[in-house]
Amino acid sequence: MSQANFRSHDEEKRLIWTAKTARAIFDLPFMELLFRAQTVHRQNFNPNRVQMSRLLSIKTGGCPEDCTYCSQSARYDSGLSASKLMEVQRVIAEAKRARDAGATRYCMGAAWRSPKARDMAQIVAMVEGVKALGLETCMTLGMLDADQAKRLKAAGLDYYNHNIDTSESYYSNVITTRSFDDRLQTLQNVRDSGIKVCSGGILGLGEGTQDRVDMLVTLANLPEPPESVPVNMLIPVEGTPLEDAAPVDPIDFVRTIATARIMMPESHVRLSAGRTAMSDEMQALCFFAGANSIFVGDTLLTKDNPGEDQDMRLFAKLGLEPMQVHEHMPEMDPAEAHRAALLEADPAIPVLR
Repeated sequence: MSQANFRSHDEEKRLIWTAKTARAIFDLPFMELLFRAQTVHRQNFNPNRVQMSRLLSIKTGGCPEDCTYCSQSARYDSGLSASKLMEVQRVIAEAKRARDAGATRYCMGAAWRSPKARDMAQIVAMVEGVKALGLETCMTLGMLDADQAKRLKAAGLDYYNHNIDTSESYYSNVITTRSFDDRLQTLQNVRDSGIKVCSGGILGLGEGTQDRVDMLVTLANLPEPPESVPVNMLIPVEGTPLEDAAPVDPIDFVRTIATARIMMPESHVRLSAGRTAMSDEMQALCFFAGANSIFVGDTLLTKDNPGEDQDMRLFAKLGLEPMQVHEHMPEMDPAEAHRAALLEADPAIPVLR
């Protein structure tokens, strides 16, 4: 499925981004970029509230895919042992603890290429149980077909995460066992079922600046941009092909967050993997640039994550508060707010309408 075919009839009613226009935004002087991103952010969200999500690995390791960054691939000797799918009651108990600790969205991830038919009943029961706790529900299980997506929607799944990881042109340098079009097809199956889309990417895979911009262009130009856009910073894992990957420049990372906020003004932009390597100051810049969602808890699938105490200390420093469930209240029509902010900041930069 080409990007050109993955479109809706409502395109003309919103901004359609070109690589050139998006790159012009990314390359703005840093302070101008932050000002513009914060302006767009304030027109769509309360700038002092951050969504808190919790991620649980319900099936770890043994994945047949060859994603070069992933500790859970069976192809690499990362020291991680494969596990069976977790019991439903244990998942629900973990979700209850997360809710009581302040999380409003609960994400469940399984290291699969795609879920097998024999596992669907158990997966559905997890969604129903977590939903009954009053939490927003999210899953990431690999590729989904249309019937699987419909079944998860019927169970009450709110969000499905399926990252595109990087640009289409760089994708084959990172993964060869599934195509970029496979990713887009899963996103379309999810959207067609009525489940909200969570999709983003990873910085630090060896990609260039234009790859980062092109990744955001793909996401922003989907028929409907993802409601949630996780931006991950690679955590190099020993035993994987990217174990010696060069670190991401912090300013470039913040630029990517800011560009994502401007291009996808209504989306929650999530500061995801890699926060353990970020200073308080870097995270503060990301929040100012428009990031308004994080994963809380001591682990993120198989890697370390800042604990709740550390996050709450940072929130206190910055005057940030957790969002409530389903919180998102734009002050004006999002499309008009988006156009107005861009034009006010710099009328010389072309904006398609």
